[in-house]
Amino acid sequence: MIDASDLHRSLLTIDTHIDIPFPDGPSFFEDGKRKVDLPKMKRGQMAAGCFAAYIAQGLRTPDAYKSAVTRTTAMLQAINAMGATNEGARVCVTADEIDKAHRDGVTIVVPCVENGQSIGGDVANLTTFYDLGARYLTLTHFGHNALADSSNPRADLADVVEEHGGLSDLGRSVVGELNRLGMLVDIAHTSKKTMMQSALLSRTPVLSTHSCIKALCDNARNVDDEQLDMLAQVGGVVQVTAVPAFLKTGGKADTVTVADYCDHVDYAVKRIGIAHVGISSDFDGGGGFVGWFDASESANITSELVQRGYGASDIAALWGGNFMRLLRLAEARKGAA
Repeated sequence: MIDASDLHRSLLTIDTHIDIPFPDGPSFFEDGKRKVDLPKMKRGQMAAGCFAAYIAQGLRTPDAYKSAVTRTTAMLQAINAMGATNEGARVCVTADEIDKAHRDGVTIVVPCVENGQSIGGDVANLTTFYDLGARYLTLTHFGHNALADSSNPRADLADVVEEHGGLSDLGRSVVGELNRLGMLVDIAHTSKKTMMQSALLSRTPVLSTHSCIKALCDNARNVDDEQLDMLAQVGGVVQVTAVPAFLKTGGKADTVTVADYCDHVDYAVKRIGIAHVGISSDFDGGGGFVGWFDASESANITSELVQRGYGASDIAALWGGNFMRLLRLAEARKGAA
């Protein structure tokens, strides 16, 4: 059998969705209360993380939009600062840069943006975010926005069940602009119609950076079999995430296990193939359970996958290879008509 510890140390392990405390919180460089900080990443041999500039859904007013753009910009600057010192982390915004940093033994920080509310209703702001290193945009969060319908309408925002019927005209323009820039389209948090329309519209395969499998846990945030099949059809990826309530009905941090998590990985792999499945945590945004409570315990996922009979190349694909394939495709197809 493969030595799981040796294998894990050798892998380009990429956690595709991590939140950051903002504007205040423990330092990324100190071993503190964050589930993901540099010391924990190093202990867990976590090579890379996609860190999200997250904007909660709010009102769609000029003032709210201005605030969203300002906050997103500031958060991306904070994420860049995590790799701007000589503390052993490096911001990487291309697949080649990620590969080089991994060879150099440097922890990798990839900026990204969560929730299309962040653009303030103006597609042009995506260029600003791209220039600050963002390499994917999660189209929605909890609550519909001007781009698209969410998987979770919010009564407190007076959301109807379905506002746009999937993507709005603005949302379609955003998908096109993401393709032009070379940013990935993240369909986590979107409604099924939004997801299916985005998958067919985007020139680069879409992905869900943090979702689980609806057949195993009937949560609105999870993807069903038809959505999984669509991801396979377009070459996309579902990154199974570590949020307890998405993994098991009524699941909590102290009742969900690594085995429960890998059941979702197994289901997706059997349904659509190893090339379309990946790993993410949503740490510091709700992720974490027994055995994978923070980044320092990441090797436990590899150990469970080895126990289940996954080979080294399959585990490498799950831990980062599939995400890297999509990132390279986005880079190769940027600017294309």
